[in-house]
Amino acid sequence: MLKLAGARLLDDRDARQVCSVLRADPVASCMVSSRVEVAGVDSWRLGGELWGYGSRLDGLCFSGANLVPLRGGRAALRAFADRALRRGRCCSSLVGPAEQVLGLWQELEPEWGPAREVRAEQPLLAMSGTPRVTPDPLVRPVRPDELDRYLPAAVAMFIEEVGIDPRLDDGGACYRARVAELVSAGRAFARFEGGEVVFKAEIGALSTRVGQIQGVWVHPDRRGNGLGATGTAAVVDRLVRGLGRIASLYVNGYNLPARTVYQRVGFQQVGSYATVLF
Repeated sequence: MLKLAGARLLDDRDARQVCSVLRADPVASCMVSSRVEVAGVDSWRLGGELWGYGSRLDGLCFSGANLVPLRGGRAALRAFADRALRRGRCCSSLVGPAEQVLGLWQELEPEWGPAREVRAEQPLLAMSGTPRVTPDPLVRPVRPDELDRYLPAAVAMFIEEVGIDPRLDDGGACYRARVAELVSAGRAFARFEGGEVVFKAEIGALSTRVGQIQGVWVHPDRRGNGLGATGTAAVVDRLVRGLGRIASLYVNGYNLPARTVYQRVGFQQVGSYATVLF
């Protein structure tokens, strides 16, 4: 690999520059902004590292459970790849703006490949107005005492979406803890019928400007009845009207039914994401 000026580990002295970069594209940067706004830039609080490139922060990448390149041209991506290769792969995916993710993967693939799956086209959607469909009044935040009833739906969604069972490595302890954290924060939503979840979604990341919806799922027996649209509209309404945020999500380009639903709700494409799964 061609050696160029390296990526450097950022800390709170770089906070002003980092925040300026994140503010420039609040929807695309929501996952990282939600962490930085709470924990700052120092890695010991952030739960990962922020890497910068160039004196004016021409490149920015978060390295944690996911590797998230947010900004940078070819030289920056080479520098990020060099740093990632030196420390070894400790992430489960690359995710973020498509140009950066696919460019970084081009550098990493000779050492880290093959990937389990590359999702090169994931429209990044956003909306800040009233949903075009009536929100489902029965979709509500999940209570902590409902975790055991909610969890099977979350696992089913994860298997469908990611292609692996999140319970494999540790019996599901880490995944359960993550879901429980979202439930406790009031960021997991569901419609229950007869004690069973028939619709679910979560606000996976929440910054001061944007909420990123994830894990939208409808019970297989109830698909085709409009629950996806009205349920998603309920979460959008909570974000936009209740929390004063822009509602955002990203969707696989090949998932035409989901894209149609989100268009009905009122989402518009504002960018493109990509994901590389290991």
